[in-house]
Amino acid sequence: MAPTPGHTVFVVDDDEAVRKAVSRLLRSAGIAAAVFASPREFLAEYNPATPGCLVLDMAMPDFDGLQLQTALTEKGCILPIIFLTGHGDVSKSVQAMKQGAFDFLSKPVKDKDLLNAVRAAIERDTVARQEQAKLSEIRARLDTLTPREREVLEHVVSGKLNKQIAGDLGITEATVKMHRAHVMAKMKVQSVAELVSLTERCRTRGNSE
Repeated sequence: MAPTPGHTVFVVDDDEAVRKAVSRLLRSAGIAAAVFASPREFLAEYNPATPGCLVLDMAMPDFDGLQLQTALTEKGCILPIIFLTGHGDVSKSVQAMKQGAFDFLSKPVKDKDLLNAVRAAIERDTVARQEQAKLSEIRARLDTLTPREREVLEHVVSGKLNKQIAGDLGITEATVKMHRAHVMAKMKVQSVAELVSLTERCRTRGNSE
């Protein structure tokens, strides 16, 4: 897989030799790299809108890799993390994976293994950002609905007929049909099944975030 333009691999390691070696490898493969000597330095400069992945040293003084992972998770950051460790700490690797780490490689890592992991992480990031963009678009459409249209939407996706909706809301069937048509148009869907799918998708992802 060729590197995707616009993606950056962020390398956070307190060992200057490692930072230089990893960044040199990435750039030789045509992948943009940005290096940081500490998690705090990275946090101070990182822009969540920048796509890519994070190559992160597990053991660092003061503020280690796991702490940075936790800080990013709390910020809602979706950046895939590839952990590097020179200690082979199994318990920490398990903890990192449970917290959503993308991969875990032991130092000294082979160039091929690191590049394969980075490319896979970038692909994961691309897919995740596309999904986020789609969800944002769905939410933007939902935001255009009036309070009454939202009520009709909720009844429609729950499987109720126009007559039932009219009775529940105390309005005529003709009015329900009008609101329903507006909902379908604003949500840009052609069928109730598609409307249900979009609504549930938004709810499911919203609850998991």
